[in-house]
Amino acid sequence: MSNLDTSTVAVYGLVAVLPFAGVWLVKRLNQKSPVPAVIGSGGWIDSLKAAHYFEEQPMEVIQTGYDELKDGVFRIPRRWRWDYVVTSPQRVKEVSAAASEILSFDEGSGDAIQIKYTMGTELIKNSFHTIAVRTSLTRNLGKVFPEVRDEIECAMDDVFALHDDDWKLVPVIPAMMKVVSRTSNRLFVGLPLCRNETYLNLTVMNTIEIVQRGEKLSAWPEFLKPLVAPFIVTRMKRLREMLGFVGSIIEERIAKEDALGPNYEGKPNDLISWLLESAGPEGRHPEPIAARILALNMAAIHTSSMALTHALFDITSRPGYLEPMREEAENVIRAEGWTKSALNSMHKIDSFIRETQRMQGNGPVAMSRKVIHPDGFTFSDGIKIPYGSLIFVPGKTVHYDPTIHKDPEVFNGFRYSDLREAKADNHSVEEGIFNSHMVTTSIEHLAFGHGRHACPGRFFAATEIKAMLAHILINYDIKAEVPGVRPANDDHGMISAPNGSAGIFIRKRQL
Repeated sequence: MSNLDTSTVAVYGLVAVLPFAGVWLVKRLNQKSPVPAVIGSGGWIDSLKAAHYFEEQPMEVIQTGYDELKDGVFRIPRRWRWDYVVTSPQRVKEVSAAASEILSFDEGSGDAIQIKYTMGTELIKNSFHTIAVRTSLTRNLGKVFPEVRDEIECAMDDVFALHDDDWKLVPVIPAMMKVVSRTSNRLFVGLPLCRNETYLNLTVMNTIEIVQRGEKLSAWPEFLKPLVAPFIVTRMKRLREMLGFVGSIIEERIAKEDALGPNYEGKPNDLISWLLESAGPEGRHPEPIAARILALNMAAIHTSSMALTHALFDITSRPGYLEPMREEAENVIRAEGWTKSALNSMHKIDSFIRETQRMQGNGPVAMSRKVIHPDGFTFSDGIKIPYGSLIFVPGKTVHYDPTIHKDPEVFNGFRYSDLREAKADNHSVEEGIFNSHMVTTSIEHLAFGHGRHACPGRFFAATEIKAMLAHILINYDIKAEVPGVRPANDDHGMISAPNGSAGIFIRKRQL
């Protein structure tokens, strides 16, 4: 056995467990439940067929369940299990309020990318990076905004590389990923590393690999993933590369804090410092900190670049919105300067991005949670969801519900700014005006989730996205690659992303 290579051992292991896999699969898909199934309730063969159909048409299946069971819960067959979709506001509130020991936000939101394998279980067991984002990063946004602003300007100059006044076709997603990576890392690791091309390529490639390889790993049943994951994921390789960049920096920071105290003079106000503050003794080492820098890069790059790309496609395909938002940005900057608080006055830009989030989203579901308590999760009316299941809210279906949103199929970029103005005119500030902000979550707008585990980085993401969009509007002219045409999204299974190959035309603004 000692002479066998890893691949051979893995093959033997797979062959050995295949009979058990078959028994496990039949038992899992034949699982009895009082929760109605939209499709696939006719036995395990029917469930397998239905699971394949769901992968091809998730929105159709979820919409059917939503229409038929709008005030309840239904289940949908997946390759190796049943997942559950909650539709009533009361159930959504119960899910959003559930304790982390019962419903896991980390494991639920990380299921699509298989976070346990692509990023490591330690990020789930000890999520001190979430504390750093929720507290230190959010609290310091105003102080560090000048650095954000500076990096946006420098990054766009370099990435767009406009050397004359001619129009240039720029592939949007690759460009935005580079800009977001540079801007985020200005706060994460600072200068000069945030402009190191090799380092930036690592952060972008790691983000792409996590999404792609997590999707591949999702095709395997849970008990086989430990066997196949080493052949799919690149986590340790990327972690070693990250340590090569930040390992010595982290060691130096720890040594200074140990020698001079946690608030030594000249201490950088960046993510490394914030992580060390939140880590506790077990996390104050280079590897745990580096792993979380990788993870937060993935979250920042994926979230902000996708949202900004969607917004740029929406603006260029609906050019009538461009001038009102440009005028707003210029007026605000003229009055308040480039500050974090100035972004709060850009109501039209905020509204436009929120409407883009409502209509596009990241897929058909939101608020993913995994049942991790052995006794399962029980709703207040006694309906029980078994251990190991995923619970979702049908986010896109809610966003397109005509009983919730007026004319939901129609893109109205100023939907929320108009609502804010109407409420302000009626002096109804206390009647929901703040529910129209981009960062505000509710059971009716789920772009950032909702409840106790709403996206902790949404304040940073909103600051970054609005500042980038305002900078583009003020300094560049933009237009669609094909006039009046919005590039179709890349939808596959439970993931929806803006078109990865489409571009927009950009030039220096002609005054």
